[in-house]
Amino acid sequence: MPKVFTSETQKTGEIGENVAVKFLMKHSFAILDRNYTKKWGEIDIVAEKDDKLYFIEVKSVSRETLSSVTHEMLNQHNPEENMHPWKLKRMARTIQTYLLSKNLDEKEWQVDLLVVFLDLKGKNAKIKVVKDIIL
Repeated sequence: MPKVFTSETQKTGEIGENVAVKFLMKHSFAILDRNYTKKWGEIDIVAEKDDKLYFIEVKSVSRETLSSVTHEMLNQHNPEENMHPWKLKRMARTIQTYLLSKNLDEKEWQVDLLVVFLDLKGKNAKIKVVKDIIL
């Protein structure tokens, strides 16, 4: 049964994840799972490319217009600061559970963060990729 999103923040997050999936597929990633959830954590997207697994956290930021989001602002926004130690610990445990449940514990993997800047009115988005987050 799919998740039901009720708050505006949840709806924005869902839109951001959909944009992230399209972005990844455009860049030759195969999407294996979305919203893999255990009681101790969640992985937004599990993808694969070149025989490597990618566990992807998506952060969505809504803006009135993307024209106000300059290249400089993209570089100044540090979403990795939102990756608190407790979030990273929960994510690490969830990743280990995923790998073991799928018999993939020998496979190479990494954690990436995609920040999706959304212009909901203009139906436009910009994406910032932070690669290889250390858990």
